[in-house]
Amino acid sequence: MDKYELQNRTKQLAINIIRLTRKIPLSQEGKVITNQIIRSATSVAANYRAACRAKSPKDFISKMGIVEEECDETIFWLEIIEELQLFMEIEDLKNVKKEANEILSITVASIKTVKSKL
Repeated sequence: MDKYELQNRTKQLAINIIRLTRKIPLSQEGKVITNQIIRSATSVAANYRAACRAKSPKDFISKMGIVEEECDETIFWLEIIEELQLFMEIEDLKNVKKEANEILSITVASIKTVKSKL
């Protein structure tokens, strides 16, 4: 997988999260969770783009560390949404969660690969 494919996947994850949140009730908890997950999911995409422009391997590792944290946070909010049953289209939620987990795995593997080359 090249960087452009992963850029597209991270951006699509953010878009899918935004679309998913449109169907979450506007209750107090719904608003808080919606805000948080949109921020973390869009941060995954934005920080991966920044990592692709890293000035050095250490800079890449640092930026990818942010991607890892934000992706993990996105998965956390997806779990909260699932457990609180805030989104009723379970299959769509599972697909988004699966993609987030795959992106997290790719991110961790990329960090390990670059670290091993230092």
